[in-house]
This record gives sequence, structure tokens and C-alpha cells, in this order.
Amino acid sequence: MKTDSAAHVDEADLHLREQCVESAAVYTGSFLKVKRDVVRMPDGATATREYIVHPGAVMIVPLLDDDRLLMERQFRYPMGRAMLEFPAGKLDAGEAPLVCAQRELLEETGYSAAEWAHAGVLHNAIAYSDEGIEIFFARGLKAGKQSLDEGEFLDIVTHSVGELDALAASGAMTDAKTLIGLLWLSRWQRGEWALDWQAAV
Repeated sequence: MKTDSAAHVDEADLHLREQCVESAAVYTGSFLKVKRDVVRMPDGATATREYIVHPGAVMIVPLLDDDRLLMERQFRYPMGRAMLEFPAGKLDAGEAPLVCAQRELLEETGYSAAEWAHAGVLHNAIAYSDEGIEIFFARGLKAGKQSLDEGEFLDIVTHSVGELDALAASGAMTDAKTLIGLLWLSRWQRGEWALDWQAAV
């Protein structure tokens, strides 16, 4: 979300607010938009803010019946290597996050889930993007047919929580959304963070 909307600024933070005075689209692609804004800072000076406008996304933490987690390995071009991740995907225009999560899990992995829980939202690049990723947990998984998008290639793998902890600790797993999902999972398993499970409709 851009910071030029007073609705998103808490009363206690008004002294930190940057207000947009000029906005320009630098690049508009099929997926992302890059903007360059001129903002008025709290002291009255102006500065430039360049950022990516993102349609939003979902991430799913899929829990298998044997306590392992359903994961993906996918080549990420900016990183130049395959990354280990929880299933995720971007929201289509007007799409509800839960509908997107159910669609992405089925398309990417072939699995559907009997129960879903919305955990929260994470903002993974607040200095240069407004992207918000809605985090969902899924359980009661049932295998089906994978239906990848054209040009999408990935491997489905499973890992235990202990294995993922070791990969995170060693620096072998570095995807931010996946690390947050693992944190949420561990807090929920310890009874510290609640999840409100709902049957799939």
C-alpha cells in the first residue's frame, strides 16, 4: 500500500508520514508495475520513492497426514538457481485469497485440502514493493492431478519440520515467505499462535 493514504497511517505515526505529491508509472508489464513518486517528507523536504506495485499473492503451508510438509523446488531466474518453497501464487484480479490458495495448491501440486486456515499476511519487501502475501494452512490433503501453467516447471518434494529447520539454520533455505511459514507453523504447533480451521467449500 502506498503511504499517501491517510487511512493507512496511525494517529501516532503522523509525524513520520510521507505524502505523495507527484506519481509516474516508469514501467508497466504483464505482471508488475514500477512507479516513481515524489513525496513530501515530515520536515517539508521532498524525496523520490521508486517501488513495485504488485497484485498480491498467497502462500500455502500444506500439512500431510504423516506430519511432513508438501514443498516445491522451482528455478527462480533472478536468483539463478532452484529454490525450496511452500506453494504460492499471485492473485488474479478480483479473486478472493482463499479461492486463489485452493486454486494454486491444486494447479501446482495436484493436491486438494479438506480444511483451511488463514494465518495472516506478510509484506516481504516493504522498502520497494507493496506486495502482500496471504498465508494459508491446509490439511486433510488428497492427491489429484497437477495442472501447471504453460512455462511453469517445478518438482514436488516433502520435508519434515526438523529437516526444514536444519535447512533454514544452515542457510540452504532462504526464501522469506517460506521461512515465515515455518515460523508460523512452529508457533502454532507449540500452542502459541492460533489457527481457525474451516472445512473447504
